[in-house]
Amino acid sequence: MTVHHLNQLLLVCSLVLLVAVAAVRISSRSGLPSLLVYLGIGVAMGQDGIGDIHFDNAELTQVIGYAALVVILAEGGLGTKWKEVRPGLPAASSLALVGVSVSVGITAAAAHYLIGLEWRQALIIGAVVSSTDAAAVFSVLRKVPLPARVTGILEAESGFNDAPVVILVVSFSMAGPVEHWYHLLGEIALELSIGAAIGLAVGFLGAYGLRHVALPASGLYPIAVMAIAVTAYAAGALAHGSGFLAVYLASMVLGNAKLPHWPATRGFADGLGWIAQIGMFVLLGLLVTPHEMGDDIWPALVIGLVLTMVARPLSVVVALAPFRMRWQEQALMSWAGLRGAVPIILATIPMVSGVEESRRIFNIVFVLVVVYTLVQGPTLPWLARKLGLAATSETADLGIESAPLERLRGHLLSVTIPEGSKMHGVEINELRLPAGAAVTLVVRGGESFVPLPTTVLRRGDELLVVATDPVRDAAEQRLRAVGQGGKLAGWLGTGGNGAED
Repeated sequence: MTVHHLNQLLLVCSLVLLVAVAAVRISSRSGLPSLLVYLGIGVAMGQDGIGDIHFDNAELTQVIGYAALVVILAEGGLGTKWKEVRPGLPAASSLALVGVSVSVGITAAAAHYLIGLEWRQALIIGAVVSSTDAAAVFSVLRKVPLPARVTGILEAESGFNDAPVVILVVSFSMAGPVEHWYHLLGEIALELSIGAAIGLAVGFLGAYGLRHVALPASGLYPIAVMAIAVTAYAAGALAHGSGFLAVYLASMVLGNAKLPHWPATRGFADGLGWIAQIGMFVLLGLLVTPHEMGDDIWPALVIGLVLTMVARPLSVVVALAPFRMRWQEQALMSWAGLRGAVPIILATIPMVSGVEESRRIFNIVFVLVVVYTLVQGPTLPWLARKLGLAATSETADLGIESAPLERLRGHLLSVTIPEGSKMHGVEINELRLPAGAAVTLVVRGGESFVPLPTTVLRRGDELLVVATDPVRDAAEQRLRAVGQGGKLAGWLGTGGNGAED
């Protein structure tokens, strides 16, 4: 490649990124997952579009898709609040295992008896579309005001169910007879166990290291966090476990560990997640050949209808039967089983394996994902309101950034008081910080001053809090508690431990 060609490639890539970033505004206003916009860009650039780019490398698409999915799962795990997903972990695990099994069976039967596909192709389609997509779930549910319990279960499910589905798709795509179902169950259980163990171990070790070793530059912390997350995936995959589960759990541990310079780390991961989504979806759009999809539209609509109206609701009912959830919550979770890039990426596995009619499988999955995401995404807020599950507005949480002072055995906490915080109107002495922590500086309206014990805090204030190493966590918990409950936090039934309650 010459320098001239490199310059042209950089120009095209930068223009695509600019268009994709501008399209985020459209998707955020309409409630549509951004994947539809990015897929559209890829299709427009392809051989049937204005770009006339001929691309048919399914193996490269699969590799890049896996890499992008690792980044997306890492970003999702970093943004997952443990206190929200903890109560729903058993339910999410049941959805990822029992629910997937029910969905695969029903969808495969529909593909075989209604569309006329051979059982192998039918089982592949059933497995491919039974996985909810992390990117679609994270991008939609965090904009839709759903109850924390429902959101936590759905996010955890999307992080968990990739592993069993990948195993099923690979098994069904192999040459020769499909293994007995109990062999698959054993393999799924083993891979999930290995992935979970490695993910938790890497996450806790990485969090311990980042909290106790001061790096020479704050910009190294985001890089270190993402490197730890990718390490969890690689270690899990090399150990023949679920790398996807490992990276999600490791990232969740890191995201809840109160790491130094956390806002910068979160912003860096968020940016990487957007780049991964854009690149992955555009590439998947390029792989599509629209003029070949005419005969696959009707089968996709039929399979999608069975999946959305029968398989998903029944899988939710069966998987959540032991948890006594209200029918309104089950109905919402049935409709919120969003599909996205993951099913399309998984549909490249039979293409790479040379399965008969694999191109048709890919086309059916592509049409199904686009059509039903277009229907489900924008209607989620409406359905939540009709079911009486629209979440009420919550008190804004404090923005707290921590920088370790290694040689002084202390920490410097930078606290921002947002709109809606109940810390507004609280005096410094009413914070009741633990001994060993003190507010040393307040920045208000661009001017800084050393506060008195009677200084009243205001919205928009930035505080510098110095805390010794032993009380660092207690100081942050107290600050978050006051931000949520006001000066009486810890009294009158208000939690005194902030985020940890």
